[in-house]
Amino acid sequence: MTTIPVKTVDIIEQFGPHLAHTRGLRLDTGVEPDKVVPTHCCFCGQQCGILLKVKENQVIGFEPWYDFPFNQGKLCPKGVKRYLQGAHPDRLLHAYERDPSAQGGFKPLPYDQAIARAAAEIERIQTQYGPAAFALLSGASLTTEKTYLMGKFARMCLKTPHIDYNGRLCMVSAAAGNKKAFGIDRGGAPWTDILQAEVVWISGANVAECAPITTDYVWQARENGAKIIVVDPRITPIGRTCDLFLPVKPGRDVALFNGILHLMIENDWLDHAFIEQHTSGFEAVADHVKEWTPQRTAEITGIAEKGIRQAAEWWGTAKTSFLMHARGIEHHSHGVQNVLGAINIVLASGRIGRPGCGYSTITGQGNGQGGREHGQKADQLPGGRDLGNPEHRAYVAGVWGIQPEELPQPGVDAYELFRKIDSGEIKGLLSICFNPLVSLPDNAFIQRMLEKLEFYVAIDFFLNETARYADIVLPGSLHEEDEGIVTTAEGRVIKINQAVDCPGEARQDWRIIQDIAQALGRERGFTFSSPVEILDELRLASKGGVADYYGITYEKLERENGIFWPCPSLEHPGTPRLFEPGSWNPVARGQGPFYFPDGKARFNVAVYSPPAEEVDAEYPIILTTGRVVSQFLSGSQTRRIGPLVDQYPEPRIEIHPLLAEKLGLAEGDWTTVESRRGRCTLRAQVVKTIRPDTIFIPYHWAGPRSANQLTIAAQDPISKIPEYKVCAVRLKIAAGPPEYVGELEPYQ
Repeated sequence: MTTIPVKTVDIIEQFGPHLAHTRGLRLDTGVEPDKVVPTHCCFCGQQCGILLKVKENQVIGFEPWYDFPFNQGKLCPKGVKRYLQGAHPDRLLHAYERDPSAQGGFKPLPYDQAIARAAAEIERIQTQYGPAAFALLSGASLTTEKTYLMGKFARMCLKTPHIDYNGRLCMVSAAAGNKKAFGIDRGGAPWTDILQAEVVWISGANVAECAPITTDYVWQARENGAKIIVVDPRITPIGRTCDLFLPVKPGRDVALFNGILHLMIENDWLDHAFIEQHTSGFEAVADHVKEWTPQRTAEITGIAEKGIRQAAEWWGTAKTSFLMHARGIEHHSHGVQNVLGAINIVLASGRIGRPGCGYSTITGQGNGQGGREHGQKADQLPGGRDLGNPEHRAYVAGVWGIQPEELPQPGVDAYELFRKIDSGEIKGLLSICFNPLVSLPDNAFIQRMLEKLEFYVAIDFFLNETARYADIVLPGSLHEEDEGIVTTAEGRVIKINQAVDCPGEARQDWRIIQDIAQALGRERGFTFSSPVEILDELRLASKGGVADYYGITYEKLERENGIFWPCPSLEHPGTPRLFEPGSWNPVARGQGPFYFPDGKARFNVAVYSPPAEEVDAEYPIILTTGRVVSQFLSGSQTRRIGPLVDQYPEPRIEIHPLLAEKLGLAEGDWTTVESRRGRCTLRAQVVKTIRPDTIFIPYHWAGPRSANQLTIAAQDPISKIPEYKVCAVRLKIAAGPPEYVGELEPYQ
């Protein structure tokens, strides 16, 4: 790692008014840092470059990192203020155990004793009930070294099939669709291809708030003459500046894509040569979309026929184009079908695998891409290999020095894991970097399951809502307290550099996992002394796989400002643009650019089905959920950063004026939302930027303000992603503010 000595005035005086939220931080203006460390933001999948300023082992500020190519110094509000959590008084500095005499409270416990108790309980549960009775939940904001270690720990140390991760709530529909169509799970193009596109299509992606730097790429494309098409139930900030906005009814995206393909075929806006040479399955898809006339598409989607025709013409006649989507089309009980529908119109255009043309999914979590490639997913082994594939099992077992039959078979998804707690099959749980009590749907059920566990150990740096149900809490590490790699939304592998040491008795997460393995007496394979040692084994374990990282080293990453995988050798430059003719491909081996043996992409019939829960007379309104710019995921970090709390202090219910008038609601009214699973009372925010049949609630808050009290646990049958974007609710004016208002909460 290279540190950059500087002499500069600190630029954090702007945060002076927020000192009450950041007690303990060194916010003195004019303080010269000891060093400035080039690293990356800890939040979304863009992973913007940032320079952290360090004084006396504490991050005191930041500077823009202009040389990092993706963001070139630009940062969103979360990136600007990310470092303010470092010295928060809630930071876990010691291990804790539940104190039965404190009514749900905790008392400090020496770290070694906490590790010993965790190991003893794991041993007890597995001896009494079998290895599969203990489960792990991991996270996609961990470095890739840690995600690799978690998968290995579950399968080699604990020998349990039950490990999954919070990427199950994020990218798995995109991953499944990409594998079905391309044979590989990765966005296929660098963001620089957006700049050359004549048309940029954005479906279900609130990029201005969830991936703000991506907005800059879109706007640059617009300055270059591109037409911008945005599909969303809400006119998000990117929708306000687009050329064509299509207000889709939540859950009907696949119908729109089928209707677009219908018009492409009808008007012969097809790349016949590409379809013939590089794809298979087009005839079946073409036959399927015959019924998706503009009239039927308009009826199902709620989009005017004129808009559908305009979108099809712009997309169909463009010479270059870029299609991106995110959770808006993926968080559905038919999310994979939505993704396949999107890919079908890309393949039909032939505009993929060449400059200015692309298709990508916008990764939500910091390491959402790398976190689903190397083994912490329920059915996966390192290198994007399949746990159920005998050849793949044999290779990884060889790297780990065990027999293939010692590896468990695939486990279940994160939500099904809680159902197995309900059935009594799972008795113990370890979680890291996951807050399911806030982030899983129908969270009243999740709370009951946490209470039902015989033993639960949580690793985190704050006591999040889920960890409050733990028996043992182990203090883990912040992003800047460790080093390792992550993979961005583009597929660029980058290096996270350690800026400060862990405070108190906190430990780097990979050390905690190895300490548990040692306490269990199962330390074989878990004696790494540094992240680079873990990476070296990961490189070997991924070698020859679809997600091949073998040619990626720390030195190479720092020299090149990141490397796009696959990268099969130290001499290989990486693969910025997948599917480019002649690019290295371990599956097709020269037969074609796509990752099937014949080198061809697959068209897939994308079947429309309505949401799992339709509106009716009792629950007549659609609820959809999502993010706001100043908050992130379950809010464990961002709700502790004062300026971000000030920017959006509480969740509100976005409601169209027509619906508000019908219900007698006005701006700021306390309003109760009820679904078949729960209820919450929030203030109404009357806006014209949402469909009149739909309301929106951001999901970053916990407890009585949690949107996931309302959401449904319906899941996609392929990806097992929950249907966060559609459920049926009803609204009414509340008698008054909810009970929690005015009470002192643990934090905002």
